[in-house]
Amino acid sequence: MMASAFILWLAVCLSGSWAVDRGNFKTCDQSAFCKRQRALKPTESPYRALLETMELTNTRLTLQLINDNNKVRLLLELYRLQGNITRVKINELKPLKPRYEVPDVLIREPPTEPLSLLSQDENGVVLSLGADSQRVIVSARPFRLDIMEGREVLMSLNSRGLLAFEHLRIRKDTQAEPEAENKEEADQTNQAEVAKEEGEKVDDGMWEETFKSHSDSKPNGPSAVSLDFSLPGVEHVYGIPEHADTLRLKTTDNGDPYRLYNLDVFQYELYNPMALYGAVPVMLAHNAQRTTGIFWLNAAETWVDISSNTAGKTVFGKMLDYVQGSSETPQTDVRWISESGIIDVFIMLGPTAKDVFSQYASLTGTQSFPPLSSLAYHQCRWNYNDQEDVKAVDMGFDEHDIPYDFIWLDIEHTDGKRYFTWDPHKFATPKEMLQGLMDKKRKMVAIVDPHIKVDSSYKIHNEIRSRGYYIKNKDGGDYEGWCWPGSAGYPDFTRADMRSWWASMFAYDQYEGSMENLYTWNDMNEPSVFNGPEVTMHKDATHGDWEHRDVHNLYGFYVQMATAEGQIQRSGGVERPFVLTRAFFAGSQRYGAVWTGDNAAEWDHLKISIPMCLSLGLVGISFCGADVGGFFKTPSSELLVRWYQTGAYQPFFRAHAHLDTPRREPWLFGPENTALIREAVRQRYTLLPYWYLQFYHTHRTGEPVMRPLWVEYPQDPATFALDDEFLIGRDLLVHPVTEEGARGVTAYLPGKNEVWFDVNTFQKHNGAQNLYIPVTMNSIPVFQRGGSIIPRKLRVRRSSTCMEHDPYTLYVALNPQRTAEGELYIDDGHTFNYEKKEFVHRRLSFVSNILSSVDLAPDAQFTTPSWIERVVILGASKPSNVTLKTADGQESQLEFDFDSSMSVLTLRKPGMNAGADWTVTLK
Repeated sequence: MMASAFILWLAVCLSGSWAVDRGNFKTCDQSAFCKRQRALKPTESPYRALLETMELTNTRLTLQLINDNNKVRLLLELYRLQGNITRVKINELKPLKPRYEVPDVLIREPPTEPLSLLSQDENGVVLSLGADSQRVIVSARPFRLDIMEGREVLMSLNSRGLLAFEHLRIRKDTQAEPEAENKEEADQTNQAEVAKEEGEKVDDGMWEETFKSHSDSKPNGPSAVSLDFSLPGVEHVYGIPEHADTLRLKTTDNGDPYRLYNLDVFQYELYNPMALYGAVPVMLAHNAQRTTGIFWLNAAETWVDISSNTAGKTVFGKMLDYVQGSSETPQTDVRWISESGIIDVFIMLGPTAKDVFSQYASLTGTQSFPPLSSLAYHQCRWNYNDQEDVKAVDMGFDEHDIPYDFIWLDIEHTDGKRYFTWDPHKFATPKEMLQGLMDKKRKMVAIVDPHIKVDSSYKIHNEIRSRGYYIKNKDGGDYEGWCWPGSAGYPDFTRADMRSWWASMFAYDQYEGSMENLYTWNDMNEPSVFNGPEVTMHKDATHGDWEHRDVHNLYGFYVQMATAEGQIQRSGGVERPFVLTRAFFAGSQRYGAVWTGDNAAEWDHLKISIPMCLSLGLVGISFCGADVGGFFKTPSSELLVRWYQTGAYQPFFRAHAHLDTPRREPWLFGPENTALIREAVRQRYTLLPYWYLQFYHTHRTGEPVMRPLWVEYPQDPATFALDDEFLIGRDLLVHPVTEEGARGVTAYLPGKNEVWFDVNTFQKHNGAQNLYIPVTMNSIPVFQRGGSIIPRKLRVRRSSTCMEHDPYTLYVALNPQRTAEGELYIDDGHTFNYEKKEFVHRRLSFVSNILSSVDLAPDAQFTTPSWIERVVILGASKPSNVTLKTADGQESQLEFDFDSSMSVLTLRKPGMNAGADWTVTLK
């Protein structure tokens, strides 16, 4: 009866309105701790530093803070970390019980550098941060931290007095020791004062909270933490994904703060600060002089308020200030509020954006280096019906000459939503299906969600229950909630032993029907609980000693971690994994890809995919994409084509669709649209060498693959808020067409001394201009930067693996003012052998009419049969002859064509090996 009621309820949900029901999700006013903290207005802080408690060692400063209102003491720890990072930790000096500190996100304990005392008096202390006359000033009364460089304040903490730390306490209606009671009494007086201002009861939401029909028992009482940061000279801040909003974050004075709380939001709304599936508590601040970052390491529900003294001023208003001599420096103020845990914040001082990326990568790691095939095209829907359907779709791609690498199976492929199984009727011989794909050098992804059907005949459930690996409810029993299988348990992935067991389930002898070309998709891992508060888990569920409220935003991070580890282990540590996750946290970049969740077939959802992926790239997660065509609803053929054209230039390229939508394989919209989609997909395949190089770079450096223009042009204010175009690496600029019925787009081409070449027409355009580009349905405005060399493979085959040994064409775009440079990176495309120096990495350069290839890794060992079959030089002059000189000293004359109308020189069949030294001289 319960199951049928659940299915009926689900049917109503899925067939009803497509729009999000905002009433299912809390506002700040409905979240007791957010409401309490937000009621505190900027004022003189009640906290002061007790300078007599200061201890300074070679690695850290410690200092006690006291709240003069309730006499509760905190412990401040200050660290100077390697790489121009300052770490600030604040915890209770003597908490009633330990407070949660986030494990596993940092890749190691960050190495420190010495702090030295510059001066001290009764008002505070000044410490040196080493390079560039950087120092930190700790003011005592009220407590405040200022980080300075020379005379310039880079960042201030608690300058608005919004540090708040709700200490753990014994509930007033329970027995307590006298000392604790006195402390409690003092605190209650303080709380009463706050409550009086708010016109609320003292205990409203502090010890118990209700939202809709759900109750949160809050056994530890109020435990929120909050801190404000002031950023002088800053008007642009970015990051804190995931939100369906603009790249540049908005001020929140007149609405809710940005919320970070991983939630399964049914067709999310755009341009608002509501929480979505993932949370990365990292913000970047940028102006023409400097980029800095704030990493707030807390996994509990978090809200971020942003205010600015220039918000709302028009351009005219700012000009008026200038004319009238207004001396107000722009400033952005940011306030972080988390429900529990401690304050643990890393201040990344740049000074460049690339320095901040490197600093953050030193803390949480870089994007995993994906298998090359995962950068190609993925075909998915909920659901391909059976093995015959999979075979028919696979053949359809061949019949229509459209390449693809992965076909995906959603939840219906399982035996009754039991993950790690196959439907015995529809997918009776999965290995046969997988072998059929392998024969064509293609692969499959199957979904494995973290909610486990409660069924005594299901091996996975029985194992987890018998080992005690399920999350517990507040009463100590296994937590159960409703999800796709009906009643489900939720494994406790915060446990290392649970993760290890989960990883072992991906072994070929455990996951029946699996083969080496089967990869994994972790969905619903916020976790999604259909009948839970806000469609997620009750906060008073327990993970050992900790409440779910402490760890919530880590759950998806741990699921993907365990799954990726399982894929690595099944191959004996040889093969790189591919795992897609919906929920994520800081550090998730180490384990695979993410996508932007359940979007809709609407033009605005196409547009928002750009800032959503740009925001993720800024905080380390480069492997991002959106469901091409939109998950919900049905796209027009125009929207579908434009989405393919956009997705082909985003890092993760997958089409996906809802169960209730009509089929939308690329050939179902008439021959003209099939041809347009084919061309977009083929463009992706030709550029795979460049995409792979960019992912190698992000794996090494943390720099985003898909990046905002301001990262490369940090002093150009015209780029600071642009989010309808982007760069791939440094050298390709993309301005997708995202307006219905568009006949033209205006692209901003940055760089005063830059030239940009249209990759389709080879027409040259100067930088630092807004360029109007007429478009038709086959237009994808893409430009190559003058001064760059980009490798492509022009022989597109049915999958990327089929193209492995194919030849390269080099596109050399000249800028008279600089050397043209590029790189070529080649390895086996799928193993970890690159870590053993088994790769080719070449520097390509064109200077003084000589094009050359030089080894960037002389100690690396790898051979490739691929060769250079063509060189196309844009912005060239006609030579009288062209000479190739190979590593063995042999010289030969090359054939060439020159198009004088476009200044394009094409060198035909030079034939040198892609891994060899060579020079080509134009005379």
